[in-house]
Amino acid sequence: MKAALIVMGVMLLGVVGLAAWRGGWPLVSEGLMRGGKESLALLPLLAVVFLLTGFVQVLLPRELVANWLSDEAGWRGIGVAWVAGALTPGGGPIGMPLAAALVRSGAGLGVVVTYLTSLSLLSFIRVPMEIAIYGGRLTGVRLLISLALPPMAGLLAQALGPLLLGRT
Repeated sequence: MKAALIVMGVMLLGVVGLAAWRGGWPLVSEGLMRGGKESLALLPLLAVVFLLTGFVQVLLPRELVANWLSDEAGWRGIGVAWVAGALTPGGGPIGMPLAAALVRSGAGLGVVVTYLTSLSLLSFIRVPMEIAIYGGRLTGVRLLISLALPPMAGLLAQALGPLLLGRT
């Protein structure tokens, strides 16, 4: 988290410098105003999401996590994560903090990777918009092919994760 904050801070300084160079204080001021308005609009959502993740951490019983969401749960954990990722509303802003809460609650690496991959690829909430924009055929092909990817990613994470993370 600290490294991400540093990287984002450096990026912010870079775009502030670019705005100052291109348009002086008026452009910097406008960027700050627009960013501030966006921040204020998103704060309620972020507050609710982070409160929700706190409750997920304290309410998920350890035995439920061990039986349903650990790597030892096998296909059951992969399946739950696969469906949950596809059904999570709001995409990354909601799903990523929930995934972090699952990690802190003891969920397995394969389960969390399955959840995040499903969240990214299968969000069924956006399917009607995709059909309207791309058409039913392309959306159907994309979904059909994407269905197999979250469990594959989760199983790969279970198998290779310990090696990649230095835990054998």
